[in-house]
Amino acid sequence: MGYALNRPLVLEEAVTTSDGAGGYATQWQALGTLWAELRARSGSERRGVIAPEGRMLFRIYLRAAPQGSPQRPRPDQRLRDGVRIFTILAVSEADPQGAFLICHAREEVPA
Repeated sequence: MGYALNRPLVLEEAVTTSDGAGGYATQWQALGTLWAELRARSGSERRGVIAPEGRMLFRIYLRAAPQGSPQRPRPDQRLRDGVRIFTILAVSEADPQGAFLICHAREEVPA
């Protein structure tokens, strides 16, 4: 099965720094661009504080990278497409040869 890796997504990692007042601030640092294919899975709506909030799950296909490689996404990271943010929930191999990965992700609505 082939994948249309036609969408550049930026892999980001959370970096925690001191805020100078005894707390911490989290910023997202870009690690590089990965070419991917997005496939929508399921969606749902839930009651939010002000208005209903949507939640969409995706499978994001991309070229595989070895375990431990900085180019291999992890569940504590996220992928960004402009203002769209995809929180990585899990990563698995997409094919028996291990040439592609699937990032199971949830699209987040930026605040």
